[in-house]
Amino acid sequence: MTLGAVRVLSIVHERDAGSGVFADAAAERGDELTEWIPEEAAAPRADGFDAVLVFGGAMHVDQEREHAWLRAEKGLLRGLLARGTPALGVCLGAQLLAEVAGGGAERSAEPEIGWSTAELTPEGADDPLLAPLPARFESFQWHSYEIALPRGAVALARSASCLQAFRLQETPMWGIQFHAEATSATITAWVEDYRSDEDAVRADLQWEAILLETRRQIGRWNELGVGICSRFLDHAGGA
Repeated sequence: MTLGAVRVLSIVHERDAGSGVFADAAAERGDELTEWIPEEAAAPRADGFDAVLVFGGAMHVDQEREHAWLRAEKGLLRGLLARGTPALGVCLGAQLLAEVAGGGAERSAEPEIGWSTAELTPEGADDPLLAPLPARFESFQWHSYEIALPRGAVALARSASCLQAFRLQETPMWGIQFHAEATSATITAWVEDYRSDEDAVRADLQWEAILLETRRQIGRWNELGVGICSRFLDHAGGA
């Protein structure tokens, strides 16, 4: 680790939904990133890390019966929240952070899959992580649940469908619904495996069009993702 580097816990729920370009951001800074897959190993010590990244997965926040390890993960996240450890959650990760902070997640009226427009709120335009983003930007989405904002949290971005980003007021914790970490290879793998997602099958989407749009958008999208994570890690290093 370099001077001022951050020890980062990356919580990965599925091997095809990993750290993506967020890992690249950590590597560029010289940070030490440790991946933990809750289904495969016991929870690490909460005091062993300076920051935590929490990623997505096909499971949902309310499926503790089907995925018993969710209880241990939520316990770890509560401990990190209590310690004031900076945290950034993506999709399922954002929903989990919202739940342990007193909010939660609920099934959306319709899944949001593919590229859609998100818009910063006035608070988002002043946020240390999201402020450099355009006021309106195309974002990659893949979710069937949406965030229920914790009490006292600030909404940072929205799409036509739902809340897209939030920040807690008292704790350095952010959640983003859009997949800012996703690479072209990640999105292609998800599309190729879409039949494993019942909601995606029912949505009857134009998958070739989604892949074509991904090829158009992915360079800009990955720059945006690296920027968000770099600013988060800068904040964690300063904290």
